[in-house]
Amino acid sequence: MLPIEWQNARRILVIRLDNIGDVVMLSPALRILHSHLPNASITLMASPAGSQVAPLLPGVDRVIVQRVVWQDASWVMPLAPAREESLIAKIEAENFDAALIFTSFSQSPYPPAYICYLAGIPLRIGQSKEFGGSVLSQWVKPLPDGCHQVDRNLFLLESAGFIPEGRHLELAVTEEMQKNGDRLLLNVDLTPNQPFIILAPGASCAARRYDIQRFATVASMLAAESKLKVVVVGSDRETDLFKPILNNRNIVSLVGKTSIPELAAIVKRSSLVIANNSGTMHIADAFLKPMVVLYSGTELESQWQPRNAPTKLLRRFTECSPCYGFECPYQMECLDISPDEVVREAVKLLEESFGMVRYAIANAPYE
Repeated sequence: MLPIEWQNARRILVIRLDNIGDVVMLSPALRILHSHLPNASITLMASPAGSQVAPLLPGVDRVIVQRVVWQDASWVMPLAPAREESLIAKIEAENFDAALIFTSFSQSPYPPAYICYLAGIPLRIGQSKEFGGSVLSQWVKPLPDGCHQVDRNLFLLESAGFIPEGRHLELAVTEEMQKNGDRLLLNVDLTPNQPFIILAPGASCAARRYDIQRFATVASMLAAESKLKVVVVGSDRETDLFKPILNNRNIVSLVGKTSIPELAAIVKRSSLVIANNSGTMHIADAFLKPMVVLYSGTELESQWQPRNAPTKLLRRFTECSPCYGFECPYQMECLDISPDEVVREAVKLLEESFGMVRYAIANAPYE
């Protein structure tokens, strides 16, 4: 049975201050938290990037968007104690009963836990290999570093007495989100019931990106072989980077034109996704979409890979993996994968999952 202090919690702060994919992988934990405490209000504190996922998540009532100094990987935030005091005051004003602090294996829960301690939150749970005194009211020693992020998240809840009810990702696309996504597809001459392929060449850092010229070759070959339109997606800042891909009429761009909920709606309609290790990969996994993933050696597959969707992960073995780097000091040998191999695996997945290639060739709508 859930401990009485958790049963009585009515205002809960969930902290996950990472990228889009990390917040998508929080969805099973949020689903379980909401199912156990249906009358509680759940507030998610997320980074500006991660907060974009919030409208799709189960059980989240409010979002606090926050940049924090302990996640400042680029070392650009100035010394500003007043900023941290303001954050403490903001949290204190909410009168939270409990804080759940979700972190990856390489992150410490103690900076956010100390903020929550100073804000007067009585229940503070997080996981760490290191001791931190009573900064956490419940200190959880984590699973091994190589475990999957979803399992790490759920282990935190299990340690508090919650019982997992499935480990699958869950994103909810509302009718309005789907209408907006369908409208964007119509803008590139795709109807909602028409098969198409998503190409997502972006990633949060350069060390996770398959070569853009090879991506361009993949797009052209796949459009020609499958007779399906290829829809390129990405953020505003990637518009110029992706221009080499847009080299024929069956390759269309929605780069910089979608919100994350609209992207999810478009992924939900797709027949196949080709992506790097990125937020789009995790969104596709939530909707069980067949995927070919160009998975660089920056991370272990066991920590972040899709686990539910039909997926082919492509990566070359390298001695330096996992490097957890943002930039590769070598020649990205871990992603030295030919476009022929990517297309071959993509066609195989299409045939296995839908017979979509045969359908498209028979109908040939774009010749």
